[in-house]
Amino acid sequence: MSTTEDLIGRADLNDLEAILSVSAPDREESIRAVRDNADAIFTWDYEKGARPALNKLYEKAKVSMWNGETDLPWDTEVDQEEVARNNQALSGGFENLDLTRGPFAKWGEKEWLQLGMEFQNWSLSQFMHGEQGALICTAKIVETVPWIDAKYYASTQVMDEARHVEVFARYLDSKLNGHYPLNAHLGLLLEDIIEDSRWDMTYLGMQIMVEGLALAAFGFMHQLTTEPLLKQLLRYVMSDEARHVAFGVLSLQEYYQDLTSAELMERQEFAFEAAVRMRDRFLQQEVWERMGLNPKDVLPLVIDNPNRALFQQMLFTKIVPNCKKLGLLDANEGWLRHRFEELGVIHFEDLTDTSDEYQAFALSDRELAESDVA
Repeated sequence: MSTTEDLIGRADLNDLEAILSVSAPDREESIRAVRDNADAIFTWDYEKGARPALNKLYEKAKVSMWNGETDLPWDTEVDQEEVARNNQALSGGFENLDLTRGPFAKWGEKEWLQLGMEFQNWSLSQFMHGEQGALICTAKIVETVPWIDAKYYASTQVMDEARHVEVFARYLDSKLNGHYPLNAHLGLLLEDIIEDSRWDMTYLGMQIMVEGLALAAFGFMHQLTTEPLLKQLLRYVMSDEARHVAFGVLSLQEYYQDLTSAELMERQEFAFEAAVRMRDRFLQQEVWERMGLNPKDVLPLVIDNPNRALFQQMLFTKIVPNCKKLGLLDANEGWLRHRFEELGVIHFEDLTDTSDEYQAFALSDRELAESDVA
């Protein structure tokens, strides 16, 4: 059994200096190579529907496609300053902090408004990078999963992820002021997922952890934003993401039933490492640097902000019940359960898992009809 230090490089989950020491990739690079160590698996068993739940997802995906170029109102004017003001008003911002001392003491409305815009750009940028990670990982699943029904569904997700990268990139570059580079913690997680040779680890890392967090984050932002183009964009993306997470749950639930305790421990440790890396990325150190502040000076002041803590916890509303559905919480004397207790997110375990919930996110007949008309 690995220690916390073995898994994430530090003994203390909240060691801020160690978290900030993780360096970002070269910001000038436009191409990044990561070695994929997996074998491509052919199957000569073409029986469609041998796994009815996966076949149902595949059929749903075929009739749920939307076109990012024509189905979104790209002629919408976006006032980024107004969006930032509305977000701060609705989220509560930093109202619980003492801002009369430290690096914020001389800040006025201009600086707070700029910070709000940077937060928005940073968040959407990391979503975009994560979607490209999902694009690559789902293409890998098509190659590596041994079941034809899973290959069929994964091929539809490749198209979904390409569409998601497209619309986030267009929104950032045409409606906001460009995008941030890949966050270092997210980059390390994507590399871990891609480099692992086992097909189910790709599922676990991307479909359950990264996509599960994204689904929760998209839902939070969809509720928060008053900007109509982004609201519709997120609605469309969420309808796809819920199917993607369900795909992971339905596939791994079957596979994990036959794993040994030692094999399950490896999956538990991987899920914990992924959870910590995703939590750490939301310290948004790149934003503070762009604002001319030292993250080491700022983060001790804001890290315990109740609004921030609640948001970080809410990101795990999909991950925890899905891990429970897979049997990962309580395997090996509840090892992952205890780790999620340390992260303060175990209270989400009894929420509905995504394999039962994904149809609630589906686009309605009216929304699909509007897409066809567009």
